[in-house]
Amino acid sequence: MKFVSRCSFCLLIFISCTRPTQPLTIDTPTDSLTKLKYATGFQVRYDGQSKYVTVPAPYQGATKGFTYLLVPNDVPVPAHEPNVRVITIPIQSIVCTSTSHIPLLDYLNETQSLTGFPSLDYISSPRMRERIDAGQVTELGIDKGLNMERLVALNPGIVMGYAMSSDYGQFKKIEELGIPVVINAEYLENHPLGRAEWIKFVALFFNKEKQADSVFQLIEKTYLRLKDQTSTTANRPTVMSGVVYGDTWFLPGGQNYAAQLLKDAGCKYIWNDDLSKGYLELSFEAVYQKAHQADLWIGVASFTSLKEIKQTDVRYQRFKSFQTQQVYSYDARKGAKGGSEYLELGYMRPDLILRDLVQIAHPELASGDSLYFHRRLPPE
Repeated sequence: MKFVSRCSFCLLIFISCTRPTQPLTIDTPTDSLTKLKYATGFQVRYDGQSKYVTVPAPYQGATKGFTYLLVPNDVPVPAHEPNVRVITIPIQSIVCTSTSHIPLLDYLNETQSLTGFPSLDYISSPRMRERIDAGQVTELGIDKGLNMERLVALNPGIVMGYAMSSDYGQFKKIEELGIPVVINAEYLENHPLGRAEWIKFVALFFNKEKQADSVFQLIEKTYLRLKDQTSTTANRPTVMSGVVYGDTWFLPGGQNYAAQLLKDAGCKYIWNDDLSKGYLELSFEAVYQKAHQADLWIGVASFTSLKEIKQTDVRYQRFKSFQTQQVYSYDARKGAKGGSEYLELGYMRPDLILRDLVQIAHPELASGDSLYFHRRLPPE
């Protein structure tokens, strides 16, 4: 079990985004049934005033999942299976463990509900940083350094975590203290809009299903409009992605979330025919052989210039995209403490990612706005 943002190399390879000047939150009535269009990682069944929420695959390769029974605080708990976790709703406070959870609260107008987080410097949200600066969010520590006494003192309605394996780690200890743990598996969704749709998952715990649906519809509408703009263009620039870590080049598989974004942006991802949903681990030579003539290189970790890339490995300069200076990073924006806005909001706003990619790949379709999250790397 890992706390804080999923800042492993696999996630640093590609996805990119940040928050717009104004959030898309909409005040609407509650009590709307949850209907899913893209997300496959959770299921909802309403039983009277209670809700059964199931996460069938909380991590890659999981053979069993978790079911949560959400019961209003003034309603008797219905009979249920012993392995079902009961949670009283609406929750009044929450502890999150990944920066990608933060926008879900912001867009539900539940920013004030966050009371604890592992390492506060990772958070970039301006709204959340106001609370942090006012001392209203407690720093809890990471992994085995988690301060259980502070967590117990907060007594949150839930701790929202994520799992990379069957190791439930600190989460088991938290549950033993009587604090419910809910696993958010948004990162396993392969469709960009599927990841964004997890706002509906979080909304269930606040009884804000209608508001979540309204926010998601706006994101979906913008995303599909951008996708439609590229559907008839004959130009399909080829794209490569990723960089070398150690001796291995990590890049998105052909059925990965990143590959879908490139396809929807009217690009031809070099590994588009690959059937894997995760990340490929290839040698430099294998990547060069297939991608050395790619038009664009999008997603180069934390590199800030072509010079820095070349200094790291002179072989990078052999790629056509390097020679034509068509190399793009995703670090155009950082939070007040240096946190990655890209990692924090990327799942929630795929429409903003797609807008950037369309502008990069099809400048003839660009609206005239500058790139919002990505940036073209300068020579020096």
